[in-house]
Amino acid sequence: MKKYWIVWLFTPWMVYGQTDSLNHYLQIAAQNNPAVKAAFLSYEAALQKAPQAGALDDLRLDMGFFLQPMELVEGRQIAQVQLMQMFPWFGTRKAARTEAQQMAQMAFEEFREMKDKLYLEIYSQWYVLCALKQKVANNGANQKLLRQLEDLALRRFAAGATVSSAGGTMAKAENIPSSGTVSMSGMNMGASPLSSNPSTPSASNSMGNKSAMPMGNSSSGLSEVLRIQLEIMELENSYESLLSELTAGKARFNTLLNRPASSEVMIPDTVLPLYFPVNIEQLAATMQTQNPLLAMLQAEALAYQSQEEMVKKMGYPMFGVGIQYMLIGKKPETIDTHSSGTMNNMNGKDMIMPMLSLSLPVYRNKYKAARKEVQILQLANREKQADAFNRLQADLWQSKHQLDDASRKIALYKKQAGLAQTTYDLAVQEFISGKNTLGDVIQIQRQLLDYQLKTAESTADYNTMVATIQKIISQWQ
Repeated sequence: MKKYWIVWLFTPWMVYGQTDSLNHYLQIAAQNNPAVKAAFLSYEAALQKAPQAGALDDLRLDMGFFLQPMELVEGRQIAQVQLMQMFPWFGTRKAARTEAQQMAQMAFEEFREMKDKLYLEIYSQWYVLCALKQKVANNGANQKLLRQLEDLALRRFAAGATVSSAGGTMAKAENIPSSGTVSMSGMNMGASPLSSNPSTPSASNSMGNKSAMPMGNSSSGLSEVLRIQLEIMELENSYESLLSELTAGKARFNTLLNRPASSEVMIPDTVLPLYFPVNIEQLAATMQTQNPLLAMLQAEALAYQSQEEMVKKMGYPMFGVGIQYMLIGKKPETIDTHSSGTMNNMNGKDMIMPMLSLSLPVYRNKYKAARKEVQILQLANREKQADAFNRLQADLWQSKHQLDDASRKIALYKKQAGLAQTTYDLAVQEFISGKNTLGDVIQIQRQLLDYQLKTAESTADYNTMVATIQKIISQWQ
């Protein structure tokens, strides 16, 4: 049975050289996980119950010695030995063995349930790690985009600073002659500078405006650079947090495999949604025949049937077959004219007596109560089967709903991420040409990152729901 289990357990997961595959890790977990190993050892222990349940009662040996030999007609009895073997009613032992075998089957189904739970945990944690790695990659890609945007902003800032410096020099050169001309006019005409040359203030204001505009653009360019740097710092902090979460997730994954937490876990760069067509009627039929919880309850029902048969037969008589040996010593010979020679030949001869015993179960109440107890347990088992089936069916429908929902989200976020990428490229071009603000570009970049992260999360949720359905029907691909 153990060899059969090993072949059955590992055949679907045979992998050749793919040390970074999920199937390889499933093999390691099935071989090393303590909970699964404990459940299988419990099953092996339950298998040893069948030989015990079908065994006969131990032989009963009674021995007695006379402190003083008991005088008999033809000798003196020194001791007697009695050996007895009891046999239950026909079919009782078979019913007991069947019950023990069904109890062992329950232990096996419990082992299967433990294995399926472990596989689901591994699948779930694996896709969490895949989503985290995808988030790390998306974060790095967005940091690269922001650094490109920072480079553009730095160029704009440098260009604005150059124009501002040149404009300030021109304004200073023009103001000197202008102010000199205004002074000469005032001196020659004897009037104030403002009244004698009304056009001078407007010219001064015009030059002042030319100088102020480049200076304003230079200040705005510096703030844009600083704002981008703030966004990069925030992404860098998120990047470190994701790396830390990824390390913790790998440690948890390794504990499921019962290996050191620091062991390396090979995770693929990208994970696509699994192909899993859902036919709820077929899945429900498969669940009813393969789910270990339902199989365990069915084995329990068969065990109760055998137990009822055993209790019924225990209310019948038990037979005992044995032998009694009497050790008789010789009696001193006496002259007896009336005794025959034959009687004298029996002097000191040991006696062997076959024996037959029969138990009489006259107290019927305990047998009736035991049988009634088993019948009630059978009714309770039927209700437990119905309740378990209903719960599993509800879980199946809920998992299908979550699977469909995750599928819709994946399609939506992929479309949104594509549109956000196109919008971001256009917004950067408009930012370069001055038709768009930095705030709009950063907002679009945030939306792009958000859609990318949501796509990774939805893919992980979708694949986890596939594993959940596979666990419900106990059929792994």
